[in-house]
Amino acid sequence: MKMNSRTFVIVFWLLFSCFGYSQNKQLLYGFAEMPNTLLSNPGAETNFKFHAGIPGLSGLSFNIGSSEATIADLFLNDKIDFTTKFKNLLGKLTERDFVDFNTKIEILNGGFRLNKKMYISFGLYQEIDFIGYFPDDIVNSLYYGNGNNVYKTIHFSEIKYKGDALGVLHAGISYKVNKKLNIGGRFKLYSGSLHLSSNNNSGTITTVNGDTNIYKHYLSNLNLNFYSSGLLDENNNLNIDATETIGNFFLSKNIGVGIDVGFTYHYTPQIEFTGSVLDIGFVSYTKNINNTSIIGSHQFDGVEVLFDETNTDYWSPINKDYLEELYNEAKANVPSETNTNSFVSWRPIKFNGAVKYSYGRARSSKECYDETYKEYYSNSVGVQLYAITRPLSTQVAATLFFEKSISEKFHAKLTYTANDYSMSNIGVGVSTQVGIFHMYGLVDNIFNMTNLAKAKSASVQFGFNLIFD
Repeated sequence: MKMNSRTFVIVFWLLFSCFGYSQNKQLLYGFAEMPNTLLSNPGAETNFKFHAGIPGLSGLSFNIGSSEATIADLFLNDKIDFTTKFKNLLGKLTERDFVDFNTKIEILNGGFRLNKKMYISFGLYQEIDFIGYFPDDIVNSLYYGNGNNVYKTIHFSEIKYKGDALGVLHAGISYKVNKKLNIGGRFKLYSGSLHLSSNNNSGTITTVNGDTNIYKHYLSNLNLNFYSSGLLDENNNLNIDATETIGNFFLSKNIGVGIDVGFTYHYTPQIEFTGSVLDIGFVSYTKNINNTSIIGSHQFDGVEVLFDETNTDYWSPINKDYLEELYNEAKANVPSETNTNSFVSWRPIKFNGAVKYSYGRARSSKECYDETYKEYYSNSVGVQLYAITRPLSTQVAATLFFEKSISEKFHAKLTYTANDYSMSNIGVGVSTQVGIFHMYGLVDNIFNMTNLAKAKSASVQFGFNLIFD
């Protein structure tokens, strides 16, 4: 299988489109009243004296997803020519398709009961969050060339991406107001390690038939801004120091703050409402800054590209420096500026809401620490809604779930989720406790786990804790 160099320029982005990570943890949210649910809802109820997560293993999640593409679209062995597959995939993607990557690793996680009404939890986790949208006009222009886009306006506003790698030190409180209502909050201190972003760009490039050369290009009203911290040196070269990057997860001059809030409300013993808002906060980046802005307009004749017509497999111009010529032409005539100005990155805010109806045989009432009693039923059904703010639009997911308590210490959960990746996502989760040792495992999109090449999404989460009742 051969691919020409135009294809190679773009295929790397497309492969990342096949491996995006989603932040929605619908299997974990509100499940089995275990300690890890406090990170998705600080107002979740707890009925134990204290807990301690096993360092580095108390909570890990690995999720993959794609809004449109799969690996099989490019590499399935079905005797279809790769170029045909590539063009078909390129035709499916639009400017609303995205790469979405998020992962968290809980380094420390603990908590203790302060009194009959309050439970304190705390910890430290690392998070990497990135989203990048597919610049449809720009990529198609690069692949098919200006000849197929004469008099078509290419919009630079399609350039949208944002990524943060940071450590989060946090402490929260879950407070029992009365037998029906439990509320909670969490304070977070962010330590930013890496950042890159570009958004709210504007300007266009239009190609028309030329006089001096075949084509004339018009760069109009460019206003492009690119921000980074901890990634580039003063010459825009990639410069990541592994030791410094890891250290900045824990103690960095890029500092920010945030809060989480949440609640649990029992309308009746069998009907429960929950909700939370997470990561209302920001990071102020002041260290290792490298920002670039490009503002202006320019028109110029294209550089004539000479091809080796005997080479049909590869895009092989004879004058190989023509791209450098185009770049130097634009750079010399469109003002650009590099600076080290500090900037603020707002965290993507997450919203969760759910209603649950419990039924079936009631387990023995369990005494809560606020001297009230709560009924535990063997079965529950409900619906959860999730949303996250993103540069282009808010992403939304809806989940139907069924929970089954096999025993007081063993619970199972089944979910069906509709989101940007799939309308038929089935997930399964289990939570069990033996003595003081607690573990949970959650698997999403289970019907595609045996053939990930054709899957648009998949997710595995697990964790280990020590819980003292």
